[in-house]
Formats: sequence, structure tokens, C-alpha cells
Amino acid sequence: MSVSDPDGVTIRRLGAGDAEVYRTFRLEALRETPEAFTSSYEEECAKPLAVSVRRLAEGAVLGAFAADGGLIGTAGLRLRARGQERHKATLFGMAVAPAAGGRGVGRALVARTLELAAAHDEVQQVLLTVSEGNEAALRLYTSCGFEVWGREPGAVVVGGRAVTKLHMVRFLDSYQSRSAISFSASASGNP
Repeated sequence: MSVSDPDGVTIRRLGAGDAEVYRTFRLEALRETPEAFTSSYEEECAKPLAVSVRRLAEGAVLGAFAADGGLIGTAGLRLRARGQERHKATLFGMAVAPAAGGRGVGRALVARTLELAAAHDEVQQVLLTVSEGNEAALRLYTSCGFEVWGREPGAVVVGGRAVTKLHMVRFLDSYQSRSAISFSASASGNP
């Protein structure tokens, strides 16, 4: 299923057939803004296309496409497999082509990613990291309801320079009602 935005941008889930265009877009983002990602351009270049195929098959990766069909943005959602972490999901791989900046593509990708998360009943919060100093991304995430909950100095080292990552969380709308039930039972001393 795909969703169109008013600006002629179409956002849809990427599949195995999109692996080559996804890999090319991702490599460009890694090359242009290495401090924004945990993966490096060099490491990802060395990986075969099959890795991108697997990533698209195993996770929910969204692509934003311009009216001409070109991929201009991506964002992924990774669910947690462990039972005690299934209430969390991670937004990853968020990137928007510089030429598409300021058009709402990033906001639309975040919104669709949050919709994907909310479609899973057990998911109550979405986590992400953003590089300290990336004010545009921080403003976007904050405006979408994410809050900084931690700061990790030297989370990655890019070109010999340590980059601090801010950890952010966005609680989904159903979080409060679910938490109230859990917390009220433990607050009363009942197991």
C-alpha cells in the first residue's frame, strides 16, 4: 500500500525489488552525512546487494518517491524480538535527499513510521538516535513528539572525531492507558 502526500510525493513500503535503488540512496546518504549514521560508507560499500534485500525483507523500510519516481527519502522501523522488549521499536535509517529538504518529506516519513509502529498492538514506544548538532533533525523529531532521554558522548567516531548521539523516545498514544494498568497493580503491592 502506498500513501500520496500533497506535494506529489508517494510513500510506500520498500520490497526486495527496490533493493538496488535503496542501496544506492543509502550509500549516498552515508557518504554525504557520515556523522548521522552508525554504519559507514566504506563498510556498506563492501556488502553485497543481498544485504539490502535481506534488510528490506526483515524490516519495515519506507521509501518516499518524487513524482518522477526517484527515491528521495527513507525511514525504517525495527521491532524488538525479545519478549520483554516487544513494547519498543526503533526508527532507523532516516534520510532525505538534500534536494528534497524543506518539503515535508522527513515529517511524512516519521508520521508513516509511527503509524506502522502503532499498528502493532504491543508497541508502546519508538526510539531513535540523532547526532548532537544536527539541529534540523532534532527539530523534526521534537515536533513529531520525540523527547531526548539520554546523551551518549562519543557514540560513533567519524574521521577521527567523536560524535555524541542523543537518544530520543516517542510514546504512542495508547501508552498512558496501558501503563496505568501495569503501574497501578505494582503500586498497590500486588504481583
